[in-house]
Amino acid sequence: MLPLLLKYFPELSPEQRARFERFGEAFAAWNAQVNLVSRKDIEHLAERHVLHALGIAKVIAFKPGTRIVDVGTGGGLPLLPLAIQFPECTFHGIDGIGKKVRAVQEMIVELGLENVTAEQVRSEDHRSKYDFVISRAVTRLPEFVRATKHLVKPGGTNDLRNGILYLKGGDLADEVMPLRERVQVYELATFFEEEFFATKKVVHITW
Repeated sequence: MLPLLLKYFPELSPEQRARFERFGEAFAAWNAQVNLVSRKDIEHLAERHVLHALGIAKVIAFKPGTRIVDVGTGGGLPLLPLAIQFPECTFHGIDGIGKKVRAVQEMIVELGLENVTAEQVRSEDHRSKYDFVISRAVTRLPEFVRATKHLVKPGGTNDLRNGILYLKGGDLADEVMPLRERVQVYELATFFEEEFFATKKVVHITW
């Protein structure tokens, strides 16, 4: 886990390094019980899940006090890696599947993270406001925007305007076209040299 992360994030503190190591161990243990990602994919946890989640950190360095919600957090991705990366920000993960939320809640305790919480709730039923909605390819972009737009408060103090940060791969032209909102696409291959990231992107959506 650590050699790959330090390749791109050499500034990680000793505490962050220890937490990322513990996250790898905790996630693998919970994955054996709940199947958070495919059993085959767990062999590539560092690259395809943790580093992928941290792609958002290459696009924006959240300022202290920023509030972020991960919609459809599943097994805590990108929620938990970003919570480790930005300890002075507040993170909340929501998902409709109770057993996955419980796994995330347990990992939060195991990692000693005090800046992150998780809750079983659908995005349409959630009413809190955040600076950013983050997620990893849970549905097509137009549908995701409709289901989560109400969670974003206007304005913002970060280098990017408040909005949605969506991790997705492939050709997004058809999905981006219907959006009247302002869309900026960041290619993760710009930041990471591994082949896995050749088609992976972070999409920033504002309105």
